[in-house]
Amino acid sequence: MRKSHDSNDGFSLTECLLAVGIIAVGMLFIAGVFPVGIHFTTIASERTIAAVVADEAFAKIRLCAIGDPNNPASGIDFMTLVIDQLTDYTQAVRINPAEFAYPSDPNMDISRKQYYWSALCRRVDLDPNSRLVQVTVFVSRKVGSGTMYQGLPGDRPVPEPVVVDVPVVPGPDTLQIEPGKEAYINDGYTIVDNQTGQIYRVLERDADVPNTIILDRPWLGGLPGLVWVVPPPIGGGRCPCIAIYQRVIRF
Repeated sequence: MRKSHDSNDGFSLTECLLAVGIIAVGMLFIAGVFPVGIHFTTIASERTIAAVVADEAFAKIRLCAIGDPNNPASGIDFMTLVIDQLTDYTQAVRINPAEFAYPSDPNMDISRKQYYWSALCRRVDLDPNSRLVQVTVFVSRKVGSGTMYQGLPGDRPVPEPVVVDVPVVPGPDTLQIEPGKEAYINDGYTIVDNQTGQIYRVLERDADVPNTIILDRPWLGGLPGLVWVVPPPIGGGRCPCIAIYQRVIRF
């Protein structure tokens, strides 16, 4: 005798809903990965470019120091870097504005160039005969041709001096920013001590006390002191500074 049974071809509604739910959850996780991947890819690309820009900047600074500004064959409007006039940090060189932009193609419209560098110099020691100079290069991005920045020249991001002092709440890794310049330094920014040349990263700017910042390590400079930082654009925006590079050069 044959045993009859019902045929079950297909899926029930519950199974379909369960499958759709699993797929939806998986797609949400996958969709969340793409923005993170794009963010880190952008950071990696910018840091690669920044390293190239910094190498070019160090070469131009060396050329500025040893070149003859009156030689028309150089093709570059450099002014000589006078080592004997360097005390602490000073603006390293006066160069044709086009030379601060990257790519350094002279045939490319400067308004289309997105990356810029600035440099500061300080003596390594107090010996007036020493030719060793610590050069700090700030590599920054400029978004939008009409974006303006603090300080001079204003049409590109450059490091600005900010006075720092003992914080209201004492701590080895906390500093107080001078009044009026609290917005110059935010979370994730990088600052350079004018006295020692040490580089610090800002972990946090206190929400309750906006002029207090927390560093990634104890402060080794004097107080009150002076730090250099690339401030955000006028009106606010993301941090323009991509990376800071230092090199000791014998001129």
